[in-house]
Amino acid sequence: MTSTAQQPSPPPAAPRHPANLRELFWAFTFLALQGFGGVLAVVQRELVDRRRWITNEEFIEDWAVAQILPGPNVVNLSMMIGDRYFGLRGAVTAVVGMLCIPMLLVILLAIAYAHYADIPQVSGALRGMGAVAAGLVIGAGFRLAVAFRKHTLGRVTCWSFAAITFAAMAMWRLPLSWVLFTVGGAACVLAWFKLGHDAIGALRGTQQ
Repeated sequence: MTSTAQQPSPPPAAPRHPANLRELFWAFTFLALQGFGGVLAVVQRELVDRRRWITNEEFIEDWAVAQILPGPNVVNLSMMIGDRYFGLRGAVTAVVGMLCIPMLLVILLAIAYAHYADIPQVSGALRGMGAVAAGLVIGAGFRLAVAFRKHTLGRVTCWSFAAITFAAMAMWRLPLSWVLFTVGGAACVLAWFKLGHDAIGALRGTQQ
């Protein structure tokens, strides 16, 4: 009678980091060139899944910080990641990679649009691309929601804050700054107290 031993599950892929500034520059350049309608739709796949420079949990935290800082969200994120691995040189390199070639393309497209904007087919094509861009952002949002499973507040509370934020922005049309400071601030305070409560409970458990 033979028994079959269970095969051990393969270990998770080890995280890595950019080898040099050249790799950092071209990575963010390639990422920016994919960002039709916004880089958010591809930034998580590139940095977390493909290149494995950060984990999904780290991406959620970094993206939250990039959201509340002044300036474009993805530019803030690129600066943070570049600084994390190469300091000031990395921050500058990542931002230049994110903006340089896309800026030249935008200038060329703006010149072309100025000549062909009155053509009905061009206006219809732009409206169609707007619908696709909205779908890409919604898809990226659902991928970010995967982190709710491990969040300290739990799924129900996280989804509640997400629903309130969506209603405030899409239905009630409240200013973004108001939503960030009220809804976002409430979520931060609640998470702060929850982490403190868990830490006190763990400390009491070790003392008994």
